[in-house]
Amino acid sequence: MAGGDVTAEISPNEARRIALTAQGFNASERDRAATPQRLRRTIGELGLLQIDSVNVLARAHYLPLFSRLGSYDRTALDRIMVERPRRFFEYWGHEASLLPIDSQPLFRWRMERARAGDGIWGRLQPYATTLRGEADALLERIAREGPLAASDIAEAVAEKGMWAWSEAKQALEWLFWSGLVAATHRRGSFERVYDLPERVLPRRVLDLPTPAAVDAQRALIGRAAKALGIATAGDLRDYYRLPAPDMAEPLRQLVEDGTLTPVKVRGWKQEAYLHAGAKAGRRLAGAALVSPFDPLVWHRPRTERLFGFRYRLEIYTPRHKREHGYYVLPFLLDGALVARVDLKADRGSGTLVVQQASLEPAAPPHAVEALLAELRRMAAWLDLGDVDAAAVARLGREAG
Repeated sequence: MAGGDVTAEISPNEARRIALTAQGFNASERDRAATPQRLRRTIGELGLLQIDSVNVLARAHYLPLFSRLGSYDRTALDRIMVERPRRFFEYWGHEASLLPIDSQPLFRWRMERARAGDGIWGRLQPYATTLRGEADALLERIAREGPLAASDIAEAVAEKGMWAWSEAKQALEWLFWSGLVAATHRRGSFERVYDLPERVLPRRVLDLPTPAAVDAQRALIGRAAKALGIATAGDLRDYYRLPAPDMAEPLRQLVEDGTLTPVKVRGWKQEAYLHAGAKAGRRLAGAALVSPFDPLVWHRPRTERLFGFRYRLEIYTPRHKREHGYYVLPFLLDGALVARVDLKADRGSGTLVVQQASLEPAAPPHAVEALLAELRRMAAWLDLGDVDAAAVARLGREAG
């Protein structure tokens, strides 16, 4: 909506405070016990938790709650993910995500497009057309036998010769993307287990009417805007990975009804949108390690725009070409990203290993001390007895 009326100008500092407040980075949040109720509320306020299989430190969905709430019982989140009746479900939000159950109807347009082979990975498209019979056969098997994972079908290959694992997994993923099956839980090495939606999701949710695509997308953009506080159209689109051609009309409607106000942020090239409920928090003091899959930083252009912090995930970069490391977490201190650390949980030795660390040029004098304290807090939360922080110690000597 580049042509909207810009009604206000906001400083970069105020924009950053608005964004951090909307994302739940309020120092007082860590002053209270992180009960299951607070975990649920935080997920609801964020609108989702991204799920990722990388486990060098901790699964991606655990970390954003720690960053905002401090230490909590990870098994409580495990229970929340599968509790009955379901309050959350897994689907493609921002990549694979844990989502509030009331948002399920808002993704049915995505499911319907997947059934037609649209908006999905290329290797899954044949299951919407030429291989639909194979997918339907697998769906019938789930209906008949109950929950299945790809490895269950892989075992049937040796016995019956009907499925290759890759074919089974692709068929299951197409069924999942299409909403014809739902994820009931994860098991073993974080493998997704599938079942019929009516055996996983609450009937009250399945019986809700399916909104038109434009209405659902408007609701998703509104949720993204509330979670971000202030954002460009690109930021809003990225939150739930909405198709670019579908953005203009729902965005226009949100401006028209007053949910969003076009604003200019000094130094930003793109027009921004301020959510009607956004506030610039006053208590941004405190420290937090931020996951690469945290909504605060997952859209890298936004991270650079908000914090002047250039951040790239180097997991898929060859080791010799990595600049900062394999699994690098930015360090948030008093409202600024001041350092980054490449972390690994060495569970054999019970140690949180800092493989690499670096300070940003504008990091304050107490950044190293604060980083060490936060690393110790994370180690205790992950049931690791020690922190191997030689890389951070070197930072202290260099800073000194």
